[in-house]
Amino acid sequence: MRNEATDKTIVFSLNDNSDESVKAILTTVYNALVSKGYNPINQLVGYILSEDPTYITTYNSARSLISKIDRDDLLEILLKNYLDV
Repeated sequence: MRNEATDKTIVFSLNDNSDESVKAILTTVYNALVSKGYNPINQLVGYILSEDPTYITTYNSARSLISKIDRDDLLEILLKNYLDV
């Protein structure tokens, strides 16, 4: 027996952060993490999974910059770029 209410696909829509502005922010955050001696991939993954800004250094305003990007937007852009779609 199928439940029609749970069989429907929910459409998910995100904000309009441009890919280029997100790339610029990620590059700045990445470079700040490297400059401070952190493993930037590990720190960014920690931030994405938890949305805890303390994974990101305050150096060069990296924490402030990363908080301007909605996590759902960030994940969407990362997936689109990884999959080349």
